[in-house]
Amino acid sequence: MSRASTVRAVVALVLAAATSIAGCAQPGTSPGNGMLAVVTTSSVFADMISNVGGDRVTVTALVPHHADVHTFQPSPADVRAVAGARLLVMNGLGLDDWLRDTIVNASAAGTPLVELGPGLQGVELLPGEEPGTQNPHLWMAVPYAEGYVGEVEAALVGVDPASAEAYHQGANAYRARLDTLDQQIRSKIAAIPAADRRLVTFHDAFPYFAREYGLEIVGVAVEAPGQDPSAAEIAALIEAIKAAHVKAIFSEEQFPTQLVDQLAASTGAKVVAQLYDDSLGDPPVTSYAAHMNWDVDQLVGALS
Repeated sequence: MSRASTVRAVVALVLAAATSIAGCAQPGTSPGNGMLAVVTTSSVFADMISNVGGDRVTVTALVPHHADVHTFQPSPADVRAVAGARLLVMNGLGLDDWLRDTIVNASAAGTPLVELGPGLQGVELLPGEEPGTQNPHLWMAVPYAEGYVGEVEAALVGVDPASAEAYHQGANAYRARLDTLDQQIRSKIAAIPAADRRLVTFHDAFPYFAREYGLEIVGVAVEAPGQDPSAAEIAALIEAIKAAHVKAIFSEEQFPTQLVDQLAASTGAKVVAQLYDDSLGDPPVTSYAAHMNWDVDQLVGALS
């Protein structure tokens, strides 16, 4: 059965029960506290929404910490969460489109669905993994994450205009913290010698980060999560690593390390396998700002 068919099957099995549960309380609020119920796909986006909404929102991330947002399968509990939401937030651009059936079929009629990636102003999209697609990992460049904050702010105001001033204040304060984060990242990366600002990553999650902060991605180990490279592709990447004198190969903590270990053994490059992009993790990587600082510190430590 295809992933889309599996999602539809899950939705069909629990949609009636989820709708009944959602109907027991005022739509879009958590029983007993009156907070605005927001459901999003990634824990990264959940943190952004919480920073803007503060104590006026309760945010549920469907994809848990340490999970792969590309291949996650929704559960009946996820469908129930969607059914009770007042606002739904996803990235789009192919990152979490596999949840669209759940969002569209289980959500209440008229519940807004906000896609943060498509149409973000001032963005030059980079190519994705398949021809004709775009890379979805825009938030890895902090200035683009600030664009996400603006879209979250507008969406919250749209569904809860009575709290508009609070959302504006939350968004402005968060943008100020992200401005500081952006400057910190630039300062840290400036310490890496220019000739050493080359890296290889497990998959293509870092091109906006690299473009924004002056790094060069020599190659990726896999074109997309779950797709193993051919022997010829591995051989070509090994030669590229050697030719560019790449000092480190980076992988995200949710992926196995066998392939990057193989590349390192063949090239002498160091493996750093604790990066984050699509998901948050255990302390101290429990917020978007923390995960960006963590990744930069891993990069600087390996490349300096």
